[in-house]
Amino acid sequence: MKNFVVKTLANAGALGVAIWLVQDITLTGESTGKKALTLILVALVFGLVNFLVKPIVKLLTLPLFILTLGLITLVVNALMLMLTSWLADLFDLSFHVEGFWTAVLGGLIISLVSWALNVVLPDGD
Repeated sequence: MKNFVVKTLANAGALGVAIWLVQDITLTGESTGKKALTLILVALVFGLVNFLVKPIVKLLTLPLFILTLGLITLVVNALMLMLTSWLADLFDLSFHVEGFWTAVLGGLIISLVSWALNVVLPDGD
């Protein structure tokens, strides 16, 4: 359970950095508290997408992973971020990613920040 909370907080931090750095990734809200709650909920959706959908997509695109020496990971991460944006819209969360290239840049930022946060944050059961 503690590991789930740590990973969700790392995702929320990584999403927050991407929102801060990339102009076309937006999170809107009336107050700071609502924005923080929305960010946590989007992090949960993002974690769920990465847990359920990403392994299937990676398996289906395995030949492309081998052919591109793993660079297709950027595209897969961008697609997972766009899927998260679409699901956030379905759940009426005010998170939006505008365009594929924005998602590629956002996915790269989220991957780097999430990796760094997972190294720093405690990992326990």
